[in-house]
Amino acid sequence: MPLESISLRKLLKIGFARPNRRQGALREIIRQDRARAAGSVDEGGDFYGPFWADAKAHVFGTRDLHEATTGRVADNRNRRRLYPLLRDGFLGWWNPYRRGTNEPFRLGPVQRTRFEVLSLASTVKVDNILSIEDGLGGLHYVYPYFAEAPALGNEAAQLGLWLLGRALPDLPADRLRVLDVFRGQAFSIADTPLQGDEEERFQRMYAALIQERNALRGPPG
Repeated sequence: MPLESISLRKLLKIGFARPNRRQGALREIIRQDRARAAGSVDEGGDFYGPFWADAKAHVFGTRDLHEATTGRVADNRNRRRLYPLLRDGFLGWWNPYRRGTNEPFRLGPVQRTRFEVLSLASTVKVDNILSIEDGLGGLHYVYPYFAEAPALGNEAAQLGLWLLGRALPDLPADRLRVLDVFRGQAFSIADTPLQGDEEERFQRMYAALIQERNALRGPPG
């Protein structure tokens, strides 16, 4: 996945990582860019996709997340450490949340978009949102953040909420959540108010990553 066309969750993960992890992630992007340029696409599958599909199905009552996680681990032993952590983190958030929300839960409108960062000739992808319509017709939109490290802190959450609001302007801002799945912690503008300088901070963070990637890549040729 090129740095100039990246998912919001991955951008936040790299942008707020410790220097050694950040450089490792940027070097992997450089490796993938070179493989793509050579005609060899080698980006692997989406490690978190099957889990998130199971979590969504659990919300709507069509799958039990404990059983689904056991099955996923049996199918692929590479998942045996992280998938149970994801399961426990998700349920740690969802079980209390559902008790304060009106049942039954139905699939809400699908939301996906791309946010153009024109000053950097880049695109941020926003997809895989958990869209829930509750029993009273209220809508809830949960964007997942998957990273064992770094944890999603307030500053990263503010940038994520800001971008979601800009990318999906027709959605009520108070219905948006960014969920740190591993830790079962959701962020909203109610508990993580925006400061008004999110655009500047986002642009600065993203530009710094591009500059660091370019420095690691070295001169062309």
